[in-house]
Amino acid sequence: MMTPDMVAELLRELMKESLIVAAPVLIASALLSFVLSLLQTLTSLQEQSLTTVPRLVVVAVILLAGMPWFLERMATYTRVLLADFHRYLG
Repeated sequence: MMTPDMVAELLRELMKESLIVAAPVLIASALLSFVLSLLQTLTSLQEQSLTTVPRLVVVAVILLAGMPWFLERMATYTRVLLADFHRYLG
């Protein structure tokens, strides 16, 4: 039987893994947005496509380049979770 502590442990591990996997994309997107906003402010250009298109391209490139690492992380998490599944059933 699962106790509240076991549920909290599972959720803590899940959140940790999701943050580790999402961090490269989020950090790159935030930094690029900051740089592009600064550039727009300095040049007085207020075109939305100047920030949207590069951000989408960078996110797509990071997702494609990091896909093996992302999948390995998620597969390892799933293997560990399923290997310890008997603990949660009772």
